Amino acid sequence: MLPVMLPMQSFGDSVRRFLRLFCAAVCCIGIAVSMPACGGSDIEIPSPPLKPQPDGGGNQGGEDGGGTNPDNPDNPEPDNPELVRLTMVDPVATAETKALYSNLWAVAARGFMFGHHDDLWYGRYWYDEPGGSDTKAVCGDYPAVFSVDLASVMDNRASYDYDKRENAIRRRVMLEAHARGEVIVACCHLNNPVTGGDSWDNSNDNVVASILTEGSAQHTAYLGWLDRLADFALDLKAADGTLVPFVFRPYHEHTQTWSWWGSKCTTEEQFIALWRMTVRHLRDTRGVHNLIYAVSPQMDGEYADAKGRLLFRWPGDEWVDFIGMDCYHGLNTAAFSSNLKAISALSLEKRKPCGVTETGQESFTNEDYWTRCLLTPLTGQRVSMVVMWRNKYVGPNESDKHFYSVYPGHPSEENFRIMYSRSRSLFSADLPPMYRMVEGVTVECPDLQTT
Repeated sequence: MLPVMLPMQSFGDSVRRFLRLFCAAVCCIGIAVSMPACGGSDIEIPSPPLKPQPDGGGNQGGEDGGGTNPDNPDNPEPDNPELVRLTMVDPVATAETKALYSNLWAVAARGFMFGHHDDLWYGRYWYDEPGGSDTKAVCGDYPAVFSVDLASVMDNRASYDYDKRENAIRRRVMLEAHARGEVIVACCHLNNPVTGGDSWDNSNDNVVASILTEGSAQHTAYLGWLDRLADFALDLKAADGTLVPFVFRPYHEHTQTWSWWGSKCTTEEQFIALWRMTVRHLRDTRGVHNLIYAVSPQMDGEYADAKGRLLFRWPGDEWVDFIGMDCYHGLNTAAFSSNLKAISALSLEKRKPCGVTETGQESFTNEDYWTRCLLTPLTGQRVSMVVMWRNKYVGPNESDKHFYSVYPGHPSEENFRIMYSRSRSLFSADLPPMYRMVEGVTVECPDLQTT
């Protein structure tokens, strides 16, 4: 394990939530003894403890006062803190970006940040309402991580009036999340730049090859798409004028065949070249220094070589900051647990923070989903975030079941509040100052990699 020094949760935050935690503890006792395993898994799932109180009180041995405490010996915590040295893809990243990076590493020793895609923009029954959030509507707090898609900022949709309006919303809610001290993660389901189809158009195996051909029309056009992202990132500024950092995870789920950048349409050399070209253009040509670059293969099953899958078409240690994985394992907690162990180990080995950048079960109805299928597999694993995929806005159309997280009226609502009360599930109000450098962690500047 790698030792880290972490700021303690404030006394004010703990007192503020004490009454909710006490009520949740009473509910947990009955639930802990009656829940079946999620999705038919045969692993035994212990009951997690409540968030610790300022005086060291709270139920530190599980709801019944005994048993295993996932917040103590089973989770990685430093015994003898010493300086942790991290490196980033961008040697001249802004001070706030380096600070965020240090916190992405350090916060994993305390717990995982809960995130939700598009949570601040729309929910199952609402759209573009100030302060809106399905998460907050259920537990009273915003997610610690806000996930967003910037594809329509970048590709041919950027000129459409409808997308211009939506991009303005994206920018606004990103700034709101940052103002509260939350973390922003951005993917991009880019349209196919050759065929004109969407991200899922994998009909042409030469898309990336044509983008990489300097002087080609596709190369020039694609650099224009990257320029739009650069303009967006360089204009994303906090109230004090500083640039807002965010985790950027391009070409996600590249292990899969569904996309024009995925395993069907590219070779290993082409994918790595595309990744490095993207970084060079944003960082070196356009001078964008507020990005943290994340890779995110898809990890749905149990793999004989999970580490090898996480490193599938790895762009190189000097080209990746954050190790993510998208996990659509359904209710298979054994697969999730296995992959969490693999990514936690790889994170420690490479000294790079890690997290689950997408997950969830579409249209799930399990009442105990959050404690059984999320919280318990995460026990003992060192990951900084777990991000649920979106709840589509459906209005009155109840037949549309495209949702991956909780919302008011969902059967798992009470169970979500139980997870929320746990010390290792971190929401917005639980976060330390994410844009202030962590004591005991440094982010060093390696030699610039340009090839």
